[in-house]
Amino acid sequence: MDLSLRNSKRLVHLDLKGAPPRIGYLLELIQVFADLGATGLLIEYEDMFPYEGDLKVIQCKAQPPYSRKEIMSIQEAASSRGLEIIPLVQTFGHLEFVLKHEVFRKLREVDYCLGTLNPHCDQGVKLVQEMLRQVMELHPKSTSLHIGADEVYMLGLGEESKQWLSAPGHNDHQLFLRHVIKVAKGIRKKVPKLNLIMWDDMLRSMTPKIIKESGLVGLVQPMLWDYSPVLDVDNTVMRMELYKSAGMSQQWVASSFKGSTTVHTCVTSTQRHVDNHVQWLKVASGLSAGIELQGIALTGWQRYDHLSVLCELMPVSLPSLASCLQTLLHGGFTEEAQKKVYDKLGTVEVEDTERLPSRMSSSFVGAKLAELIVKLTSMLESAEVRNFQNSMFVRGWFTPYHKQKKIISPLIAQQIKTQAERIIDGVDIMVQEVRKEMRLLYSDYTAQEWLDQHVTPVLEPLQILLKDIESVLNDVGFCTTSVS
Repeated sequence: MDLSLRNSKRLVHLDLKGAPPRIGYLLELIQVFADLGATGLLIEYEDMFPYEGDLKVIQCKAQPPYSRKEIMSIQEAASSRGLEIIPLVQTFGHLEFVLKHEVFRKLREVDYCLGTLNPHCDQGVKLVQEMLRQVMELHPKSTSLHIGADEVYMLGLGEESKQWLSAPGHNDHQLFLRHVIKVAKGIRKKVPKLNLIMWDDMLRSMTPKIIKESGLVGLVQPMLWDYSPVLDVDNTVMRMELYKSAGMSQQWVASSFKGSTTVHTCVTSTQRHVDNHVQWLKVASGLSAGIELQGIALTGWQRYDHLSVLCELMPVSLPSLASCLQTLLHGGFTEEAQKKVYDKLGTVEVEDTERLPSRMSSSFVGAKLAELIVKLTSMLESAEVRNFQNSMFVRGWFTPYHKQKKIISPLIAQQIKTQAERIIDGVDIMVQEVRKEMRLLYSDYTAQEWLDQHVTPVLEPLQILLKDIESVLNDVGFCTTSVS
């Protein structure tokens, strides 16, 4: 059994840039995370942080951000269970929540990319420095901070960057590193003993020599992320060894327990994410003694970025999280690990919640919502719903030609109408149940957003078809029209 991940830190990532839980539910979740084996939280507040002053504009408008008092209560709840908190604040890429605002538009690297900061603008550096300052001021006991810096799209394509890159000896690597180093030194100046972490993907194409000579070593610890169930163990070990040879011996890794399957996934696959953690265990066991593995962050993405749809909500992902944490603790998804998950949650796979005895259906916080989402998703993904417009009757008797010419068989049109109404009514009943349960754990806005993103696109074509059927039936008065 590999002990390097079992004995290191296990951080549960809270991605609050979508579906932020009501504070009461969030405090309950923190207790659950501790019960499941977490040792800390990696919290990405994004626009749910109560920024003040000139930064108040980036606060979420759709729903109130967490108050200062609520953020303190989050820390108190975590502290009561021995969980450390590491805030995550993006400082280069994925700044859509900031740069989408007109007042900060001029700080974009290129105008059409809302996520990437112009690394040449002093005002941009001051902006992220102030964000970091406000977040850390409200987290006085946190000893570590994650500064993001992943997926810096369009870097080097801005006019100022092009001009800078045209100078002899300048390249994209240096352009990236000089900004990160500037940000890191700025926050270190204010909080000298703060441990800084960054995502590693922008470093992957750099040689150890480039990293070592940049001045990054000693400032930031890399966090290597890979969420694939077939993660390449040998290549990942090699990459970690390269970082070590550059002088970065203290490293983190990041897995995923939800939010990395597809951009629109609603129901979490436990096995997929367990497989990812099994691969990370293999990576950890293959590392040389010189690498000081600090811990693993189990990421739970709520959106792929600030502008994308919501993916799996926390209730449907808790069995996956529990299984992943227990996999780390037991060195694999063993029978004992599965038993621990079942003992704590009453299920190992979220799809099984609807088949559990009633006494077990509420065995973990949010289980009822998880059950309802599984049922609703199953309805929406059924062949009957997805293929309704391609059914024999619609394709055969109600094509655009039939609608335009009002050539219709009332008998078959009525049959199509009845089937569409049955499907829509059935989904509507389930939607009302989901909405009612979701509003207990999330804001009304989040409930409506989830339904608009995941239900409306499926039902809308049926509703349009139903409206067309009713219109044509009314127009023809149940009279057939000759084709000849």
